[in-house]
Amino acid sequence: MKAKLWDIVPDFELRYKAGLAYEINHLKREKNAVILGHNYMEPALYHSIPDFTGDSLALSRRAAETDKDIIVFCGVRFMAETAKILNPLKTVLLPAEKAGCSLAESITAEDVRRLRAQFPGVPVVTYVNTYADVKAESDICCTSSNAAAVVESLGTATVIFLPDEYLAGNVARETGKHIIFPTKTPRPGGQDDAQLDYQLIGWHGRCEVHEKFTVEDIENVRAQFPDVVILAHPECSPAVVTAADFSGSTTAMIQYVERSSAPRYLLLTECAMGDNVAAENPGKEMLRLCSVRCPHMNQITLEDTRDALKYTRYVIEVPEEIRVRAARAVERMIAIG
Repeated sequence: MKAKLWDIVPDFELRYKAGLAYEINHLKREKNAVILGHNYMEPALYHSIPDFTGDSLALSRRAAETDKDIIVFCGVRFMAETAKILNPLKTVLLPAEKAGCSLAESITAEDVRRLRAQFPGVPVVTYVNTYADVKAESDICCTSSNAAAVVESLGTATVIFLPDEYLAGNVARETGKHIIFPTKTPRPGGQDDAQLDYQLIGWHGRCEVHEKFTVEDIENVRAQFPDVVILAHPECSPAVVTAADFSGSTTAMIQYVERSSAPRYLLLTECAMGDNVAAENPGKEMLRLCSVRCPHMNQITLEDTRDALKYTRYVIEVPEEIRVRAARAVERMIAIG
């Protein structure tokens, strides 16, 4: 840990956390567990205990392939639910009791049913950042890395895309589709959403981290560092994505930095990931505009991960009727890749 994190995490903190990591890795072997770590985990956790790290799609694949008895998901609840959906006979643990998500909580299963009634016959694509009951009402899930490919794979003129407003806008731009956001109140002149010209139907959900980045942020950074390469997550607004040099999932951003020879980089995403990328690329300069930490990801700590294994807590359960329907949507997503 010290070799990789010496200039990112203070030495006294590293010593303490190295002890926790040692204990966790011992428990992991004893309990026959696998630990999955999302790219947004804090550096000392990210670089010590996970067997696999990555974005939602990569970790969904790992969850589907594991032969371990216990899956510990160092991420947020919807991710742990996805692991349970794919592994109904295994014990799935989330180290934090809540670890929610602003996007997942922006939409309900009833909302999806209402949209289906409003737009009959239109397939529903649901971002993986949703809870299991919402996935169960969907035709197929997607991640930020394959969202456009999933939409185009359906081969239909119109698609409902839920729930991220900004990701939907970026997908609409990438696929050339005209997007609308359904209203709950009548329009002037009696015109309703069903009468409008559209190809993509979105929803007003946002990531509370990525919505904070602005075009002004980009302009200010470029004024000071004209040679900076700016990478934006697709959950940022379409204006921010357009102003950036590259947009992609967390994995795509990591790969871009690894392969590029730019003089310096700025990642417009959750700030712990910026630290993790900096640790993996010590010879590359990472600007530190980002000070936006996801409060939900931040609930996952080494202490709680140890206790999750030690006491087999907090166990994720998904009702079987919901799980079976959600599994179809998730497995279709994984098949597209």
